Amino acid sequence: METVIPNYNKVHLKFKLNKIHYSYDDLMEVAYSFVKEGLPYEKTIGDFLLDWLDEKEYIDVNTSGSTGKPKRIKVTKQAMVNSAIATGDFFNLKPGDSALHCLPTSFIAGKMMLVRAIILGLELDVIEPTSKLKFDTKKHYTFCAMVPLQLQNALEKCNNVKTIIVGGASVSNTLKKAVLNIDSSVYETYGMTETVTHIAVKKLNNYLSLRGETTSQFVKSTFKILPNVLISQDKRNCLVINASKLSEDKIVTNDIVKLHSLTSFEWLGRYDNVINSGGVKLCPEQIETKLQNKIEQRFFIASEKEEVLGEQLILVVEGNTNKIDDNIFSDLEKFEKPKIIYSINQFIETTSGKIQRKETLKQLKF
Repeated sequence: METVIPNYNKVHLKFKLNKIHYSYDDLMEVAYSFVKEGLPYEKTIGDFLLDWLDEKEYIDVNTSGSTGKPKRIKVTKQAMVNSAIATGDFFNLKPGDSALHCLPTSFIAGKMMLVRAIILGLELDVIEPTSKLKFDTKKHYTFCAMVPLQLQNALEKCNNVKTIIVGGASVSNTLKKAVLNIDSSVYETYGMTETVTHIAVKKLNNYLSLRGETTSQFVKSTFKILPNVLISQDKRNCLVINASKLSEDKIVTNDIVKLHSLTSFEWLGRYDNVINSGGVKLCPEQIETKLQNKIEQRFFIASEKEEVLGEQLILVVEGNTNKIDDNIFSDLEKFEKPKIIYSINQFIETTSGKIQRKETLKQLKF
């Protein structure tokens, strides 16, 4: 028997916002109240709810700007419903489950927390989306989405959250090790605004079986795709996403991946970051992984023009000094070792904490 997919203009009977159930009409009043009298983050929620509850079939959303200038695109409301259902199916979320909303609603991830609650019938508690979250640590929550910085700052008090998904920026090896010591099940997400948040997740701790998957699939740093998503690669070995319930068109990414199966993949790096140094193609993210636990401050691998090699590798560290012990490069191949180390006082980043490499490099003024 085929499951009936709810329409975007339906509000689940089990839905609650800050402990109170609201009908469709009631939610409109709440939205107006937030816009008129709410705090800045509540006003953003109100603006979204007014958009969600209007007669249009789409929402205008901002992309994060992690790979270029931020832009506005149209996402259909039904695609957002379909995304919410896929997440609910994957994590076995049920009507009446509790969820914590701590992300800015100005971006797709924050909007989707509201949509999941409205469509799946979750009891949603909304708090201010700061880097250091303040929430009831004695209340049990079934589900929450955070950015890495929020999770890093909440490690000692989030054991009451059953499942945490983390995205919006890369998850450092330091954070990956830290979540091994908490009770919450933590998943790194893969996705973008165009895919209506995540289309794949990777378990970072508590390596228990989920949906029939074995421990090794998560240990090997592979992402497991959500229901109704098909993946393939183009000639560049970049990920191609076919998710008809989320987007009418195939989405061709610039993410270089290794396909482990029809339902799992390993993320290797960005095609637009690939460096050609003397004919050798180098993926900065793979070199960064080798250096992850050896450099305390934030850093990234990039390149600058060089007469003989064409491009030469450079290491850019955040701070006021470029003094780095040469021993940290001992695990690198000869052609992976940076030729020059630069320091920049403060990296430029997106609102979700992603380093904007190209904008940051402009400060060096090559």
